[in-house]
Amino acid sequence: MVLKLIGFSLSTCTRRVATVLEEKNIPYELIQIDVSIGEHKSPAHLERQPFGQVPILDDDGFILYESRAIARYIALKYRDQGTPLIPDPSDLQAWAKFEQAASIELSNFDPFASGIAVEKVFKPMHGIQSSQEMIELYATTLAAKLYGYETILSKQKYLAGDEITLADLFHLPYGAFIGKLGYSFLESGEYPNVTRWWTDISSRPSWQAAKDRA
Repeated sequence: MVLKLIGFSLSTCTRRVATVLEEKNIPYELIQIDVSIGEHKSPAHLERQPFGQVPILDDDGFILYESRAIARYIALKYRDQGTPLIPDPSDLQAWAKFEQAASIELSNFDPFASGIAVEKVFKPMHGIQSSQEMIELYATTLAAKLYGYETILSKQKYLAGDEITLADLFHLPYGAFIGKLGYSFLESGEYPNVTRWWTDISSRPSWQAAKDRA
């Protein structure tokens, strides 16, 4: 049975999962949820996703939500297909390095990149006044965090080592989003190894496919 990805093509989290599916060469069906009419808050959707969010993965009746959890599930289930994206779980040190890299994205990148997007795009979309002070705080903090990225990436090709993992791909949706908003931290060359890394991951065919159609 073809995997079903229930989401919204413009959703950053839906694109995160779609990128992994593309990287693993896994056929999937995108089932669109119309967030403009509140379909993600409908009783039927809340039954599957109690927080009223997207995406959801339906694997022949097995329902899973939270984009990073879905990505790990896909990478483990289809480990021998496409790009591995995760280390061998029996290699404890390699797995720990992967989890460290994944934690870096979740703690040191996502809150600030997504915060910029929330203030500049999502709040105004819902008629909420954005905070210029918060925008500047998120942007300044993220720019400073990239020093740590530069340190890591000066010693290895990717965040968990010399092989690409989910931890790298997790950055793509919001990294591209803030780039479109005029924040060129990742492309500017101020941190050359960050720019080298970002150019690498953002040019992958998996992201090029997912960012256009999820």
